[in-house]
Amino acid sequence: MNPTFHRWVVPLVLVFGLSVALPSVGAADEVLDWNAVTIRAIGAAATPGPVQGRMAAIVHVSMFDAFNGIERRFTPIHVDAEAPEGASRRAAVVSAAYTALAGLFPAQDFSADLAASLAKIGPDAAFENSVSIELGRAWGEQVANEILAWRATDGLNPPGPPYLGSEEVGKWRPTPRPGANPGDPELPGLPGSFPTLANTTPFVIPSPSSFRPPGPPALTSAEYAADVNEVKLVGERVSAARTADQTESARFWAGTALSFWNRAAVTASLERHLTLSENASLFALLNVAVADAVIGAWDSKYYFELWRPITAIRLASADGNDATIEQSDWTPLIVTPPYPEYYSGHQSNSGPAQAILTAYFGNIPVEGFSEGLPGVTRSWPNFAAAADEALLARIWSGIHFRFAMVDTRVIAEQIAAYVLEHAAQPLHGKRLGQVPD
Repeated sequence: MNPTFHRWVVPLVLVFGLSVALPSVGAADEVLDWNAVTIRAIGAAATPGPVQGRMAAIVHVSMFDAFNGIERRFTPIHVDAEAPEGASRRAAVVSAAYTALAGLFPAQDFSADLAASLAKIGPDAAFENSVSIELGRAWGEQVANEILAWRATDGLNPPGPPYLGSEEVGKWRPTPRPGANPGDPELPGLPGSFPTLANTTPFVIPSPSSFRPPGPPALTSAEYAADVNEVKLVGERVSAARTADQTESARFWAGTALSFWNRAAVTASLERHLTLSENASLFALLNVAVADAVIGAWDSKYYFELWRPITAIRLASADGNDATIEQSDWTPLIVTPPYPEYYSGHQSNSGPAQAILTAYFGNIPVEGFSEGLPGVTRSWPNFAAAADEALLARIWSGIHFRFAMVDTRVIAEQIAAYVLEHAAQPLHGKRLGQVPD
């Protein structure tokens, strides 16, 4: 697959809009309830960002395929079997989510969440009773176990040998970390995280490399120099060129990605009164698009192996470009993550998420908070504007070049379009989403 590719400049507009609070377990929709449990579990386990999308996708595909096996409205994502006649849809969704989460997070106890969900389930129709609920529970468990077995062989595990990069000019090598206390010497960098994610089987796209971009600009190019100089100026730990709002934005987005977009989807769903069936398909598409985009990003990261801004700026005298000037003590605002630069895993969350939600809901206002910046709420006129800010925030953070962020957005939107065209397709001609024709 050869994606159409153009780099572009991102505008940024901010206004106030829609709240994105998560419902607690006990709300009327089991998909939304267990989405909240999933985000909670990911946070409680301190799950590393690169694999959060895979975790969420496993849970949501389990819920979707379980529901869809009873009420067959869409093509399945993985499990093509049909449920026993009379199985409860709601019980199937609950059991699928519970089973998936118990498999992914064995150290956590979800029994109270399970009990709360089951206690809410009444008859789905006149013929349904306790037998129906038990059939649904068994079916949901079966589906989730099939999804877990599928992903157990997707290539993420076992982890490979430590990835230490290269001392070659332009190539990634472990980036230094701040000392334990202010003023302490820097600590050695860590090996590259999750190199096997680059070879992990995607959920929907054909392969990790299906949407691989042409690559970063040459180190000697004017574009490379311009983007190095930009991040050097606005991304330094102490920068007179970065505004207070940009600094807040950088810290805001550093603490949230997958959770933000799932919260935004929850709020839009509640505002638009989506049904259980609609939520099952929407959240499955949202989370598999993010998971596949991150897998594609990791393919690119470990294929191109581009060095991070902290390395590029500290070693600029070696890059062969007269327009870049070395600064040996340059330090970014946000600690550089331990994996190659090109392209962005963070925008691989925001890019496809905004595209899926825009396709479904259109241009509606969004407002959100960040786990990394308590007490701060930021607002945007639509999903795309939120993703635009997330894109720029990684430059203001000092951890990404503009060309990498822009390239990510192009590919992320193409992956979202592919997922919308190939996964969970309506069987009866009904178009996904609530955007008017």
